[in-house]
Amino acid sequence: MPHVDFMQDWFEERLEGQNLVDDVVTKYVPPHIGLFYCLDGMVLLALVSQFTSGLLLTFYFTPTILDAFDTVGRFELSGHQHKFMRSIHRWASNLMCLDLVLHLSRVYLSGGFKKPRELTWVSGTLLALSALGFGVSGYSLPWDQVGFWALHIVSAVPEVSDEYSFAGVFELVGLSHLGSSIVCTIRGGFSVGQETLNRCFTAHSLTLPAVVAIISLVHFLLIRKQSVSGPL
Repeated sequence: MPHVDFMQDWFEERLEGQNLVDDVVTKYVPPHIGLFYCLDGMVLLALVSQFTSGLLLTFYFTPTILDAFDTVGRFELSGHQHKFMRSIHRWASNLMCLDLVLHLSRVYLSGGFKKPRELTWVSGTLLALSALGFGVSGYSLPWDQVGFWALHIVSAVPEVSDEYSFAGVFELVGLSHLGSSIVCTIRGGFSVGQETLNRCFTAHSLTLPAVVAIISLVHFLLIRKQSVSGPL
């Protein structure tokens, strides 16, 4: 069909998609690559599932301290599709954490953090910390007793630096109350409340996904450039 051929040629001339396909298809795969070297792909699959299901859940979730818990309850009672979306989001997060721990263990045991892959290890570590941020912020969104007190405890951790070993160091540089300032920044005030939930929801649904998307792109470009590490 001449019209289809014309469109293909038009896009190919501008995007050079065939060169990208040829580069991916003809990429050399070392013979030691096996199941344990595919854990990063499983993490990516779980992350994509998280992004998709989480985006759908934002259409129904109400991030207020009065309605958040009832919103989650309606997910379980209103219909199979809502419960299915929340179940995917929940279990994909558990799968992602498990695969992430296994992936980091494999990379460490195979020396994937050594020269010249230091930046790959750093970007992967940042992704692991981002996953921890996803867990803390998402765990609190239902605003039940467990999520509320977990957020209360986690957000209070920086305040410990004002009382123990780091206090003297911070006083020398004029930051004697740095821990308390960090706590207030996380909570949006001195106590856990509506502003804290707003910040958790924004971090979980907007800030962290954007950060993870950028770091993931850098991470996979580095892997593409340097290939994977040697066998165990």
